[in-house]
Amino acid sequence: MFARAVLALSLVGSAGAMAAAEPDEALRAQLAWQIALDRVGFSGGILDGKVGPKGKLATREFQYARGLPATGALDPRTAEALGVAPDQALASYTVTAADLAQVGPLPTTWPEKSRQSRLPYPSLDEALAERFHCTRALLAALNPGKEIARLAVGDSILAPAIAASPPIARAEALEVNLTEKVIRAFGEGGKLMGLFHCSIAADKARLPSGQASVIVISENPAYTFDPKMWPEVKDVTQRLTIPPGPRNPVGLCWIGLSLPGYGMHGTPMPEMIGKTGSHGCFRLTNWDALRLAKMVRVGTPVRFTARPGD
Repeated sequence: MFARAVLALSLVGSAGAMAAAEPDEALRAQLAWQIALDRVGFSGGILDGKVGPKGKLATREFQYARGLPATGALDPRTAEALGVAPDQALASYTVTAADLAQVGPLPTTWPEKSRQSRLPYPSLDEALAERFHCTRALLAALNPGKEIARLAVGDSILAPAIAASPPIARAEALEVNLTEKVIRAFGEGGKLMGLFHCSIAADKARLPSGQASVIVISENPAYTFDPKMWPEVKDVTQRLTIPPGPRNPVGLCWIGLSLPGYGMHGTPMPEMIGKTGSHGCFRLTNWDALRLAKMVRVGTPVRFTARPGD
């Protein structure tokens, strides 16, 4: 099975012959690679069925951690170590009432948001895409003819088969690479145990350096909107408390650091991770932020570096 996966992936990259002849098999192969990386905590970015630079970086880091040749390519040994399974990459999912309960009106202004009890997903396709760690475009491509945002309870879709993660081990230290825009987690003896892509400060003057530590871990947090930190917002002059929810500015998790005002957190826009800058913090997808929160504890040291591949 692993040899077939490697063959399919190599053909996808060779003039697109496989993609033209068997697009479904090619998509499954690429998606299976991404899902396997996601499962072991070496994030290849949001699942979209296309292993790009983020996925190859994650593969290289996984190979390094497992003592395999660090090429970034999915050779047979790496495929076996990851558990890549193209024939298990997709599964049917039936929409539930709990899915629809996560969807609701999402105000556009900060004062309106502060008056809500929760900031929900504004549409069902956003809720389902986050559930399956994928883009809305991938769900649409997997379900031609279906309008994902308008599905009802009992409707079924084809989606990435997100597998349960293995038990999450404790990280002894984190490293934020400001050049690569990744957070690396290290275990006992400095062994690399995870990698997560993130967005960093758009204003380079706000990029931190040196050392810090984790001082608080909070799931489903509220957010204090300080207009001083949002100069682009002109119509708010006082602090506001923004309620929890997946579309809260820090998403579903906040990992506060000893540097005042800095933290690692989730996001209301998972498809923009690494593509847009933050106000200073380190923004991850909600699922990566929640996973990272289970790896750290108060006091976990954090190092900042700007050296490529450091």
